[in-house]
Amino acid sequence: MIIGIPKEIMHGEGRVSAIPETVAKLKADGFDVLVEKSAGAGAFFSDAEYAAAGATLLDDVAELYKKADVILKVKEPQFNEAKGLHEVDMMHAGQYLITFIHPASPVNHEMVKKMAAQGVISLTLDGVPRISRAQNLDALTSMSTCAGYKGILMAANDLAKFIPQIFCAVGMIKPCNALVIGTGVAGLQALATAKRLGAVTYAADIRPAAAEQAMSLGAKIVDLGVPAEEAVGAGGYANALSEATLAKEREALKPVIKDMDIIFCSALVPSKLAPVLITDEMVASMKPGSVIVDISIDQGGNCEATVPGETAVKHQVTIEGIKNIPGMLPTSSTWMFAQNIYNLVKYLTKDGKIALDMNDEIVKGVMTTIDGKIVHQGALEAMKA
Repeated sequence: MIIGIPKEIMHGEGRVSAIPETVAKLKADGFDVLVEKSAGAGAFFSDAEYAAAGATLLDDVAELYKKADVILKVKEPQFNEAKGLHEVDMMHAGQYLITFIHPASPVNHEMVKKMAAQGVISLTLDGVPRISRAQNLDALTSMSTCAGYKGILMAANDLAKFIPQIFCAVGMIKPCNALVIGTGVAGLQALATAKRLGAVTYAADIRPAAAEQAMSLGAKIVDLGVPAEEAVGAGGYANALSEATLAKEREALKPVIKDMDIIFCSALVPSKLAPVLITDEMVASMKPGSVIVDISIDQGGNCEATVPGETAVKHQVTIEGIKNIPGMLPTSSTWMFAQNIYNLVKYLTKDGKIALDMNDEIVKGVMTTIDGKIVHQGALEAMKA
């Protein structure tokens, strides 16, 4: 089986799906590995290191797509301006693609339909279930750790004021208020980072256990008024809520949001569109110079005013909709990601080939397109909506 590692083409993306260490593991497992030249440069892994690990380096990415049985990527397929082709157009029927696809997000619907039509067998990393036997495959958790840390640093950089309390010759400057909405892996890392920087931290999560974890990090809890039986779904994840309940959540957040200097949004429902919890009107109520970092944008975003993939300023509030925040920590995030994706390939492989057990919980979670059809439930529901 031939595994292909193309260079990521999303603007500002420094990560890569394999590092020399994991290439050597794949070679030891009996796979041939093709790596596009300079694929690892953004994360400071050289072509010479890949060659020493046993990879074959290729200049032409189209040749890599043509020869590979399996493509490993970090981000969903994009339009390759250098080739004048979409990456999906370079793929072929029966080829496997393993990457973050975020198939429920509306901006990816046409691309997912195109993959199905092309006969690509695609598996999305954001569908890996958070169960004990899938922990070392869970790239979403790894990248969430990176996004929580770096997202708060981005907010600090955008903010027009000090984060910690400052004493100076002319008086005292109060510390900033930081609210984290959604205290999963990313949210907890964001809280810890904001706390270390000296912010007064607040947290909101509909799940009692998640709120309790946030409290243990010193955050003041914002009660969203959602009953636990309605809030918590399988595996401890947040449930998708009715529009009426979401409206109540927004009402609970309204009086808090206007006093915040930083808001970090990371509320997600597995394989579904992210709930919109901050309206444009709520953004307008914030203090001029405040910052919102919306890392849920890959699944549609928690803030109505977030522009996918961009930094926007609305109502004098900076709103970060950057999609590849972990790519801003390319060396650390690439090392984590490459280990996760290697473990997933190993898990899915039997006798040197990928063998998909459609009854397996992990396989069911990641499957997106196969046999010319879209099979990802979250994507199908979002497309109908």
